[in-house]
Amino acid sequence: MQISEEVAKNNGLKPRQVDAVLSLSSEGATVPFMARYRKERTGGLDEVQIQKILDDYDAIKTFQARRELIIKTIDEQGLLGADLLDKINACSDLNELEDVYLPFKPKRKTRAEKARQLGLEGLAKIIMSQHEGDPEKSAQKFVKDKVSSIQEALSGAKDIIAEWINEDGWTRKTARTQFEKYAEITSKLVKSKKEEAVKYTQYFDWNESLKKCPSHRYLAMMRGESEGLLRVSVHVDNAKLMDRLEQRWMKSWNASSMLVKEALHDACKRLLLPSIENELRTIHKDKADADAIKVFANNLRQLLLQPPVGQKRTLAIDPGFRTGCKVVCLSDTGDLLYNGTIFPHPPQKERSQAQKKLSTLVEQYKIDVIAIGNGTAGRETEQLVKHTKFNRKVLVYVVDESGASIYSASSVGREEFGQYDVTVRGAVSIGRRLMDPLAELVKIDPKSIGVGQYQHDVDQKKLNLSLEREVESVVNSVGVDINTASKYLLQRVSGLGPQLADNIVSYRQEIGAYTDRAQLKKVPRLGAKAFEQCAGFLRIREGKNPLDNSAVHPEAYPLVKSMCRKINLPLEDAIGNEDVWKQVNLNDFISEETGLPTLEDILDELKKPGRDPRRYLGVLEFDDSIKTINDLREGMELPGLISNVTNFGAFVDIGIKENGLVHISELRDEYVSNPADVVKVYDKVRVKVKSVDLERKRIQLSMRL
Repeated sequence: MQISEEVAKNNGLKPRQVDAVLSLSSEGATVPFMARYRKERTGGLDEVQIQKILDDYDAIKTFQARRELIIKTIDEQGLLGADLLDKINACSDLNELEDVYLPFKPKRKTRAEKARQLGLEGLAKIIMSQHEGDPEKSAQKFVKDKVSSIQEALSGAKDIIAEWINEDGWTRKTARTQFEKYAEITSKLVKSKKEEAVKYTQYFDWNESLKKCPSHRYLAMMRGESEGLLRVSVHVDNAKLMDRLEQRWMKSWNASSMLVKEALHDACKRLLLPSIENELRTIHKDKADADAIKVFANNLRQLLLQPPVGQKRTLAIDPGFRTGCKVVCLSDTGDLLYNGTIFPHPPQKERSQAQKKLSTLVEQYKIDVIAIGNGTAGRETEQLVKHTKFNRKVLVYVVDESGASIYSASSVGREEFGQYDVTVRGAVSIGRRLMDPLAELVKIDPKSIGVGQYQHDVDQKKLNLSLEREVESVVNSVGVDINTASKYLLQRVSGLGPQLADNIVSYRQEIGAYTDRAQLKKVPRLGAKAFEQCAGFLRIREGKNPLDNSAVHPEAYPLVKSMCRKINLPLEDAIGNEDVWKQVNLNDFISEETGLPTLEDILDELKKPGRDPRRYLGVLEFDDSIKTINDLREGMELPGLISNVTNFGAFVDIGIKENGLVHISELRDEYVSNPADVVKVYDKVRVKVKSVDLERKRIQLSMRL
């Protein structure tokens, strides 16, 4: 079976769809470009399906490469017969392949290998046949050279038999099946670490079916084990497994059979069960990692899709007590106009001076919105601002400042504001994050934004790859204003990278501003393929061609002109007029290159060009009476903001330092299998306080009001 056919079968697709994706990818097409502009070739596949095809293709190629290496290794040993080759080629998964390879795998100095070097393999074969009723008599013939006794000979023979049993494909498959069906995971406290392990109290004496263990619990136990606080094991009922294995290996009931039985038990305890346990633990770790990474990626997507307040003149405050509140004023394009510090909170308590300063800045810089970081002193600063009189209408927003400190100390922060200290950079990041969250958050390592689940415990390479893909997907789905975007945002656009993004910005500085997408072709090193991939995702507001501020790809401009001729209106009058475009019959424009899916996308853009898929940004008012966790009482109902979604529930910001947890069982009255189906990051919700643990600073909330 061809790889594309196998990928198609695994994903329920047609081989031609898979072939189209692989062909486009080999031509340099990106996933967002294929999903948006090549629907006819892919059969309308979305980004998730396209990425799955590419990942599955790579996985199968890796598997095939491993199989070829195994065949080569066995062949070099002179042991590759036709039957063995057929057996290797028939393997469909990596575990099965490795089981076939195990007897031929070059070994380190094992006990069995040492016994072979002592010449005891012949004795092992005699005992294994189980015809010899007196194995000690047979062993006597092998007592020579470095083998000093009958017991030493029998012991070495059993080591060889144990290795044969461990390397037997049926035995490993049987043990693996038992583990997959019946394995339990057990967690115990390391008794000397009780005080240190208090956060793992739930797992001090825990036992459950491994296949039913959710990813968050599995990762929690693995973390506790890695920290030396828990002892974790994966095990099955050995008695049932041994019964099956004894039926396989014991062919008689003589003295030789008893030695085989001893070797079997030794093989299970020392080789087979630890090997299968490690294998199962790795499989479940990979599965738990995949679940956790998916949760993180979904949360990151919602975070990146936060609605922007837009190009507003912004005053941003990074709150603090002792060191004061850093204040910056930004232009409507995010340029830094002013920075200073006010000290309204203890120990200075210069409240009136701070309010006067804020009022003056709002008037002087014609401020439209105020952004306040939600960290230390955030609530106190919010109350200060709300009780300050301004000469103009100003909207006040509390902004999640997670990652702002990372940005302020990063090379990106130093490059953008090298002449200012980290406190100024942090305040600028808070303000810009309100204006356009996506444009600012792409400058920060996604892992620093704080919307993950056990993010430090999962495979970091896979996590980084997934998050990078999510950022790229969101950036391209929203579109990028080429005249205001930073190079850090531009490099996430389909077909671009750091060098081309830098060149685009440099050329923009040279010409003033782009007025036409075609000008991109003059950017150094930006060739035809890069233009094809990026042009549809870049926007030019108030340019020469209104289509340049839409997701219509330049390759479709002639088609749009034909549509305009059909309705007898110039593009400038027709674009954005939904009623006009209802007159168009798309069937009139179907061609070999352009089918109905692409035509429908074009028509949607012509009706509402440059629309932003992000939601409207509203102001959330927290309960003014709640300043700290000490103000909470059971039964209180409060407004809140979803700050993180996990597999076991959702965390809610209720306006204080500590976030509360709404357990999955408290999200709705009816059963919920996945919290992400109910809530998303930055959803506004109303919650009820179930319990407050002041000592551990934990808040249990409910949305079952």
